[in-house]
Amino acid sequence: MKDPTKIDVAAELLDILELETIDSNLYRGRNDSVHRQRLFGGQVLAQAVAAAINTVDEDRPCHSAHGYFLRPGSPEMPVLYRVERIRDGRSFTTRRIVALQKGEAIFSMDASFQVIEAGLSHQMPMQNVPTPDDLEDDVVIATRNGVTHPWLLRERPFEMRSTAQLAEPEKNRFENPVWIKFRTPLSQPENKPDKEPVTEPVKDAQRYHQELLAYASDMGFVSTSFLPHQEQQSRNDIQMASLDHALWFHQEVNVTEWLLYIKETNNAEGARGFNRGAFYSMDGTLVASTMQEGLLRVRN
Repeated sequence: MKDPTKIDVAAELLDILELETIDSNLYRGRNDSVHRQRLFGGQVLAQAVAAAINTVDEDRPCHSAHGYFLRPGSPEMPVLYRVERIRDGRSFTTRRIVALQKGEAIFSMDASFQVIEAGLSHQMPMQNVPTPDDLEDDVVIATRNGVTHPWLLRERPFEMRSTAQLAEPEKNRFENPVWIKFRTPLSQPENKPDKEPVTEPVKDAQRYHQELLAYASDMGFVSTSFLPHQEQQSRNDIQMASLDHALWFHQEVNVTEWLLYIKETNNAEGARGFNRGAFYSMDGTLVASTMQEGLLRVRN
């Protein structure tokens, strides 16, 4: 039996992705109820994608988004998203989005949309990793191992199953593959008297899968660049924050089915760490790619 006082964080995420229209090309986004010192970058990224999608025809899905995190966002106030219509071409549409709080930009992003076209096709193959059925939820593992930090035990809108569970994690490793899946179906049954239950689609357009994937693309991403140093340096001595974020959609995405998110770091220098990511579906299809540079500063 569900606790009526417990917040359904997945349903809440879907709710805050419904932006309020303030004026032409101007939207307001609410924040989730998770207690944190600053806004989660994935939320701002996902809402910025949602704001841009609101100004683009449905037959043009987003294929890329490139953003910069400029200031820490406050969870105590809503975020305004201002969309600039840069270009509406025959094949491509370009939008520029600025996220504002207290009249100052906290995030900026350019997003590009394209009509669906056929073309050449290739991809890097997916790694051979344990399947989600071979693994357990990361929170279950953390609880069994005696972890008490509330942030590591918090409920997430995505179920996460790290592939390192079945073996001793490699020291100073450079990658962190994890299976993710959105916890709430994007359709729900509607019960009608004297009739069979009918499933009505809810938020089932590709746009919502893209927005949710944008959110998920920032989960544990910036900390990937700390992996090669965790044996020599305490994480408590490291200041980490996302600086920029890039996301490319290659195929249609379904976040309600398992996706393998392979996060890897190939460089750290100048108090910055650089990470790359790839999302694969269960059948090995590469559906999206990410890149991010983040602050990786050792505190004095």
